[in-house]
Amino acid sequence: ILTVATGLEEHNNYAVDFIEATRWIKQNLPLAKVSGGVSNISFSFRGNNVVREAMHSAFLYHAIKAGLDMGIVNAGMLEVYEEIPKDLLEYVEDVLLNRRTDATERLVEFAETVKAKGKEIVKDEEWRKGPVEERLSHALVKGIVEYLDEDVEEARQKAAKPLDVIEGPLMDGMNIVGDLFGSGKMFLPQVVKSARVMKKAVAYLLPFIEAEKEKNGGSSSSSAGKILLATVKGDVHDIGKNIVGVVLACNNFEVIDLGVMVPAQRIIEEARKNNVDIIGLSGLITPSLDEMVHFAKEMEREGFTIPLLVGGATTSRIHAAVKVAPNYSGAAVHVLDASRSVTVCSSLLNKETRNGYIQGIKDEYAKAREAHLNKRSDKRFVSIEDARSSRLQISLNGSIAPKPTFTGTKVVEAFPLEELVPYIDWTPFFHTWELRGSYPKIFDDKVVGVEAKKLFDDAQKLLDKIVKEKLLQANGVIGFWPASSVGDDIELYTDESQKQVLTRIHTLRQQAEKVKGEPYYALSDFIAPKESGIPDYFGGFAVTAGIGCDELVAKFEKDHDDYNSIMAKALADRLAEAFAEKMHELVRREYWGYAKDEALSNEDLIKEEYQGIRPAPGYPACPDHTEKTTLFELLKAGDNAKMHLTESLAMMPAASVSGFYFAHPQSRYFGLGRIGKDQVEDYAKRKGMSLEEAERWLSPNLNY
Repeated sequence: ILTVATGLEEHNNYAVDFIEATRWIKQNLPLAKVSGGVSNISFSFRGNNVVREAMHSAFLYHAIKAGLDMGIVNAGMLEVYEEIPKDLLEYVEDVLLNRRTDATERLVEFAETVKAKGKEIVKDEEWRKGPVEERLSHALVKGIVEYLDEDVEEARQKAAKPLDVIEGPLMDGMNIVGDLFGSGKMFLPQVVKSARVMKKAVAYLLPFIEAEKEKNGGSSSSSAGKILLATVKGDVHDIGKNIVGVVLACNNFEVIDLGVMVPAQRIIEEARKNNVDIIGLSGLITPSLDEMVHFAKEMEREGFTIPLLVGGATTSRIHAAVKVAPNYSGAAVHVLDASRSVTVCSSLLNKETRNGYIQGIKDEYAKAREAHLNKRSDKRFVSIEDARSSRLQISLNGSIAPKPTFTGTKVVEAFPLEELVPYIDWTPFFHTWELRGSYPKIFDDKVVGVEAKKLFDDAQKLLDKIVKEKLLQANGVIGFWPASSVGDDIELYTDESQKQVLTRIHTLRQQAEKVKGEPYYALSDFIAPKESGIPDYFGGFAVTAGIGCDELVAKFEKDHDDYNSIMAKALADRLAEAFAEKMHELVRREYWGYAKDEALSNEDLIKEEYQGIRPAPGYPACPDHTEKTTLFELLKAGDNAKMHLTESLAMMPAASVSGFYFAHPQSRYFGLGRIGKDQVEDYAKRKGMSLEEAERWLSPNLNY
């Protein structure tokens, strides 16, 4: 990116040329990425940071719209585009977009009058002087609730009927929010705060609207469309779904949220009863993928034609294309995150564009299916016998872990929350709110840094309240048992004599072909083989920080406060993960004691730079969720930690973590990848289940 406003006429179009070149690349070379050195653009104004910051932000705004992927710029020399003074913005954009021949002279002249202001924070109350319509719009965009009741009441007094306040100034404000979010000028936490303002305003007006209806049969508000959302049967996770609901409501969609663990038949009944335009399904655990496929079949059987949306952490475009879409003749669309939901729903409900949009999705998914099949046929796999012959041979010369300080289970009730706070990994917290970046570097991000810091500060306030008032309770149970590996299984015994088998943990082995000499891993490899005669041990855990979360969330929802409702769930999740991290540290240093001298920072813990692993059933190394049943029975998690499993083996409360403990120094995390039918048949026999049932639980990992 070359410098503009140099005084040379041939330089005047440099910014426009870069933006247009970016647009051309994105249209003609869609897989190419575009980067540029943004700071160069303002070099003519070195020494005047106010002008330079405005130039950088304005240029980025237009370049990103054209497709710029990355800009190189000092993050400290950026102004928020919306906050650039309008007169300065006009002069700057005249130069950048080469809108007039005297643009450079005008900006040079204006720049002399602009001086940098300090960073002093002053509460701006100037907006309170405007008319009530502008005040409500400002409150919505900024998420301010302090003056809401008095402003809504003033607007109601001015309006012919209370519904006019919603359809007028409130909806005008939400339209601004929707536009700013859609154009990348607002971020998810801000949108959820805006929704809180809207909900509180509507709640204030509702009694007046009902009274108006009783008086003369008032009309209801028109919406952009009616959307039904639900987390599928057996799944309890709903943070993402709730965020999608908030974002859609902010864009004038009527949202019906059925909650979690909703059976297919109820979703279908409610969809019919409410005559909805779109159904959206959410799920986090892998069994939810099968439930979505089942639901698509049910929609087809029941004669539905409305669009079906699927989303959640385990869903993907490929899953929607390969598994869901072929079972439904209507539109079945994967929605990546909340920020895409409005565009997708608007496109599906726009009478002029919907047919073309749906056909485009169907064509795209047909190509994805074909590519997926070709990709699968390209991969080579070895037989399960060959994989086992190349298993990892762990060292048995004294590096086997010592005997734990106890065998059986240990219950941990009401663990002090303040001891968990230092163990929180904050990076996933920001990802929950669709702010990408790693903590704490995210605060320096030129795009999301300011909002990330505000979100973090709000989180600290609520976390402090949760800890001080003990609004959540952390319960857990851990256990250790004498163990040995028998093939791909781990036998657990009642005592060190190894004469009486307590139960078996079944593990799976990698089969995707590797370079010669590389081992094919299974978790059983990390336990001493039975034939070695060397005593070894296996551990397990189940912890939750979600006890009390439903009650806390209900209080916020009663107060129409989606922002803190979502925040509470996100913090409960972080505390549960922190609890798992803390217990693992106690296991390594005390309860099992194989790393008594360990001294790691929280950053080291996040990077997993410790001896031993804690893989969880349902995750890459052991994707079979049914092993969770064995673990919960071993730990008596229901009695000991007030945790239980749903029919799809999701953990309740939702903010829970469980898994296995392996102590051997050579134990490591790995991904199972895809496996062959020979192993699945063998696995089904070992577990005493039908091949069909084993294939259902392992469907994402099958290579056939």
